[in-house]
Amino acid sequence: MKKLNVALLAGGNSSEREIALASTRMVYEAFDKAKYNVFLVDVHGRHWTCEGAGGRQVEVDKTDFSIPVGDGKIAFDYAFVMIHGTPGEDGKLQGYLEMMGIPYSTSDTMSSVTTFDKTLCKRVVSGVDGINLAREVLLRRGDEVKPAEIVAKLGLPVFVKPNASGSSCGVTKVKAESEIEAAVAKAFIESDAVLIEEFIAGREFGCGVMITGHGVQALPVTEIIPHKEFFDYEAKYTDGMSDEITPAEMSAETSAMIQQAAIAAAVACRCRGIVRVDFLLTTVGDLYMIEINTVPGMSGGSIVPKQLAAAGRRLSDVIDEIIDDTLCRR
Repeated sequence: MKKLNVALLAGGNSSEREIALASTRMVYEAFDKAKYNVFLVDVHGRHWTCEGAGGRQVEVDKTDFSIPVGDGKIAFDYAFVMIHGTPGEDGKLQGYLEMMGIPYSTSDTMSSVTTFDKTLCKRVVSGVDGINLAREVLLRRGDEVKPAEIVAKLGLPVFVKPNASGSSCGVTKVKAESEIEAAVAKAFIESDAVLIEEFIAGREFGCGVMITGHGVQALPVTEIIPHKEFFDYEAKYTDGMSDEITPAEMSAETSAMIQQAAIAAAVACRCRGIVRVDFLLTTVGDLYMIEINTVPGMSGGSIVPKQLAAAGRRLSDVIDEIIDDTLCRR
């Protein structure tokens, strides 16, 4: 059988670029090189570069998704997307790949657009049994910020976050009305809309979900215990700044409840491949969804690889399953 030429798409244009590159290195090592010719493609703005002959960086020809080699070229058969944030998680890359007729590893364009927009994602998931959603105020660029009205509706503290971003970039926990405007300005650096949500006290959990032609599987649940006030960028990516316990220490019934909610949210948003759904669980047992990540972190310190290990699954086998499922659906 002909080996597939796989473009492993890395980097991206957002504040999550370095994290995406770290995820890509681990995924690259997991690929079975006997089955795939894997080419690391760094996507950075208009420049998509790949290492060619002699270690020289060459530009990807986006008119046919190929790279030059001598007097010819290598055309990519498949795209494995490992870009967090834009353009890998917000539907932009997926739209390009769909137009080019290239199969790829993630949820489709519409699903990616839906899940990356936090407010839109909440609208789709609202009404799903077992999932609660925090009350919110949405601000678009140019809207007047009215701190007193926000506090009257949501109370304090509140979380101010970019409506379309990840890795907790631009997120602030605000405890005083006087801090709201600065937090909103910070969030607008990352996104054209800002989401302000009421504070929900509870334990934080993440649950990976695999959706392929083989069925839907929820992975073991992870409890996230930040050593800071919340699971911000530093707590996520600095050693020793959080504990991520996999499987989470909880009853089988609570674990099953979170897994079922994760599956329900992912299915409602028509996700494919492997995604991660994050939740807060209150002391009275109410489960609040935080967000869905359609390109979850896959570095050595990331949550999903730990869940795969706890489930007894090898990353190389997961890659095979995702690629096989995508090709079978063509």
